[in-house]
Amino acid sequence: MNKVTLYSRSIRARKAEAEPPPPPRPSKRAVAAAFVRRHERVLWITACALLAATLYFARPLLAPTPKELTQEDIDAAVTHSLETKTPPSVYAKAYDTILPSVVRVRNLHYDQDEDGDREQGSGTGVVIVDNGTILTNVHVVAGAKRLTVEFFDGLVSEAKVVALQPENDLAVIKAATLPDDLTPATLRSTADLVPGDHVVAVGFPFGIGPSATAGIISGLKREYRSREGRRILTNLIQFDAAANPGNSGGPLVTADGEVVGIVTGILNPTPQNVFIGIGFAVPIENAAAAAGLSPF
Repeated sequence: MNKVTLYSRSIRARKAEAEPPPPPRPSKRAVAAAFVRRHERVLWITACALLAATLYFARPLLAPTPKELTQEDIDAAVTHSLETKTPPSVYAKAYDTILPSVVRVRNLHYDQDEDGDREQGSGTGVVIVDNGTILTNVHVVAGAKRLTVEFFDGLVSEAKVVALQPENDLAVIKAATLPDDLTPATLRSTADLVPGDHVVAVGFPFGIGPSATAGIISGLKREYRSREGRRILTNLIQFDAAANPGNSGGPLVTADGEVVGIVTGILNPTPQNVFIGIGFAVPIENAAAAAGLSPF
């Protein structure tokens, strides 16, 4: 039997058989995926920062260009506001303007029977200087043993008479204690007033108030004899805004809330002493002169 000849393998073949083949080289995608897994947190932070920066710097480009307003746009907006919102009346604006300057004046007299002060009269006043100078009527403060004024914020202060002008039924009083935010009234010349102008009277009729009544100027340069008949007042403003006892000394103001007169009396031929449609006010020029002011 013939034997098959055996041949030994070469050294190179043996080495090749002994060493394992090198691992396959990873693809670029695999390398990128591995990088992302290792640095995922840092990459997310960087991406978010880049996005925020991009949005910030691109904001002016992304914002819509504002439309240039035309006169038609403005007219349409005004018309819409007038149709949908009811503006306050001129009387309401006048009242709001003058209210911080209006005070209630109480004329007190000591009553031995009651062992205390008793109110023998009351009226209204208007602050014209922020040091507490107040205009009112002579007949409001006449015979007072003690005067007090109550301001718009509820503060009550003692007051004293500092000047009288009986020929115009005007008195100037001054409060001892003042609110922190006391606002004096704005005074306006009567030179341009005409019958038909809107006016508002603010005061404390029958101690109720502050109350507002509205009307018009009915006439100028009127004369009025006081109820007691002791004097005739001249150069008065006649108005038809309701006024009653307690309104005396209060301001008569324009639609802008500016004082043109000090309410001084009402015409009433009946004994009831209530308003029947004719009131009188002293022009503010006279009133300012009584306080030593010359604003016009």
